[in-house]
Amino acid sequence: MSRLPGGDSDARFERVWSVADRIPGWLTRDQARLLYDEALAVSAGSALLEIGSHQGRSTVVLGKVADATGGEVIAIDPFVEGRLFGGAPTKTKFLAHLDEAEVAHVVRHVEDYSTQARPAWTEHFQYLYIDGKHDFWTFSDDLLWARFLPPGAPVLVHDAYSSIGVTLGILARVLFSRELRYERREGSMALFRTSPPRLADRLRILREVPWWLRNVAIKVLLRLRLRPVARLVGHDSPYDPY
Repeated sequence: MSRLPGGDSDARFERVWSVADRIPGWLTRDQARLLYDEALAVSAGSALLEIGSHQGRSTVVLGKVADATGGEVIAIDPFVEGRLFGGAPTKTKFLAHLDEAEVAHVVRHVEDYSTQARPAWTEHFQYLYIDGKHDFWTFSDDLLWARFLPPGAPVLVHDAYSSIGVTLGILARVLFSRELRYERREGSMALFRTSPPRLADRLRILREVPWWLRNVAIKVLLRLRLRPVARLVGHDSPYDPY
């Protein structure tokens, strides 16, 4: 296992998070810690592949680990134009945030759709983080990137149990898979591993379904502007559960 220099693990993470937390995005502190710990656990010099970077909140977390361990972050994001993703302005912010965090030299940006980049891809990597387009078909295709991972490697998925498309993809593509094992989640971020699952691992996925249905219901309430009702089930935020 690789190690970052200077202080204990908690203190090192807090320094990383103090930088990443200044960047807008939908990544909680605990989710960032999961990304950080799993990246730190792979061997030094590893390539970490991220699908979906937005303004670089998660990219900086991974970049700090890569910088300290001689690795590299491969960030795949086409920066699509539009209200939701922001296109070129978001890309400008992404690159500026990497510079400000002093990790630009370890991040290789692939400006392409993950589904278009994958068929011609030949490089192997040791870590996969999926936070791309959340529809069923794109997520199902993004799971195919796991073929470039070694056995036992982490596969992290954001919005795993708060997005209809992603959750349906997990139920259809992972629940009966022989190659991906579900370990746990931090909020809506799920951790899988490239190893054969046991029955208990499959049942663990099914146990998340009620929590997913709760999150879908909260999304409906928020869109109906019924935030007070959402508070009754423990969601006190204007944002979707993540």
